Amino acid sequence: MWERGRLPRKPRPSPILVPPPPPSPPPPPRLLAFLLPRSLLALAARAMPSRRPSPLLLLLLALALAFLFLLLSPSSPSASHLSSSLASAAAAAVSTPASSSPAPVKIYMYDLPTKFTYGVVRSYMAARARAGAVGAVSAIPDDELRYPGHQHSAEWWLFMDLRRRGPRDRPVARVDDPADADLFYVPFFSSLSLVVNPIRPSAAAANASDAAEPAYSDESTQEELLVWLERQPYWRRHQGRDHVFICQDPNALYRVVDRISNAVLLISDFGRLRSEQASLVKDVILPYAHRINSYQGDIGVDGRPSLLFFMGNRYRKEGGKVRDTLFQVLENEADVIIKHGAQSRESRRMATRGMHSSKFCLHPAGDTPSACRLFDALVSLCVPVIVSDYVELPFEDVIDYRNISIFVETSKAVQPGFLTSILRGISSQRILEYQREIKKVKHFFEYEDPNGPVNQIWSQVSSKAPLIKLLINRDKRLVEKGINGTDCSCICSTTKELLRK
Repeated sequence: MWERGRLPRKPRPSPILVPPPPPSPPPPPRLLAFLLPRSLLALAARAMPSRRPSPLLLLLLALALAFLFLLLSPSSPSASHLSSSLASAAAAAVSTPASSSPAPVKIYMYDLPTKFTYGVVRSYMAARARAGAVGAVSAIPDDELRYPGHQHSAEWWLFMDLRRRGPRDRPVARVDDPADADLFYVPFFSSLSLVVNPIRPSAAAANASDAAEPAYSDESTQEELLVWLERQPYWRRHQGRDHVFICQDPNALYRVVDRISNAVLLISDFGRLRSEQASLVKDVILPYAHRINSYQGDIGVDGRPSLLFFMGNRYRKEGGKVRDTLFQVLENEADVIIKHGAQSRESRRMATRGMHSSKFCLHPAGDTPSACRLFDALVSLCVPVIVSDYVELPFEDVIDYRNISIFVETSKAVQPGFLTSILRGISSQRILEYQREIKKVKHFFEYEDPNGPVNQIWSQVSSKAPLIKLLINRDKRLVEKGINGTDCSCICSTTKELLRK
């Protein structure tokens, strides 16, 4: 008992008695030390009682270790099976890493009638042949035909790439069965078809009795192509939504573009296309093929005495009217070369010399916002000065054009002295940085490069496949799609009424 009002005393803790450590177990027999690693021996030692183990226990342990030794022996079938399983798993892990590339998109290329492919090339050559040589052009085998040098030659490069089937490690894979395809490529040479008939008739056409009416009609060829396509079940299945056309010239396929606007269009810009016909969402911007020789030297400014160079048609329509104003502003500048010149072999030689010896190359808008001179400048390591407010540029998912070009608003570029003062203020070191960045991406503009624009175009096309699938599935479940209201898909959508025309 404790006194009233006082807390009880805390009991005094009893001293902690630490038991003496158990005696160390006897060392294992030499056989066990030989068979087991030290870690296992230590574990076995801790499991043994403090007293000396019985001979029976040691015998059982020895038999278990012998069985384990046989199981892990390299000559054992079980060990071989285990090793092969581990090797297979390791190989699978290496071959399918988490960051591995996705499977290529399967693309089917239509086997069009020859008149839409090689026939266009043959017609182009025949229209420019000398009198009496038209028959020789007709006799050239398809495989020996060559696409004429042209800024819109992307249609030839894509066609030949799919014919060769290209390397395996690329974004698309050509399939022979259309039932296996994700996308369908229509290899019509639409840009070349547009210019088959020369502006000035050849001697052969001038001497022909029917020279008043050209033998080749681009408009008729476009119509015949659509008639052929509309008979194909895979075109009718989704109204062409999963089809791909190349129409790089701004006027290519102009007669039928409303009937193919559901498809993926490979174009250079949107200069002649309406918003309901084309968009960045579904279409792909292509680079023009460069017309001048690529510069093979290294970066540097010492061999480039000219500040700014331009050679091209001075008088253009629409947005290209700015060219005439730029000529007036720049033609009297001492270190600026600006010349009027039409397409010709001699003009290309002069342009090559000018771009290879200039620090900056002017890229004003033409009849449409883009032109091949931008890509001529890039393969020349001549820093482009872009005066085109609505230009669209290829491969902007992998190229930041601010690192390789200078953009100037049209309203400022036409002010006297504005453009040259900006360019003269750029240091040689900064020009070298521009050239260094251009050199890194130069291959994206050289169609002859195996890792060049062809592969990147297919990468862009393949990226459209998920959206195409989404829209196809969406169209299937829509009960009624209004044609007078806003289409919430925010993408071109050709109505069925128009497709039936």
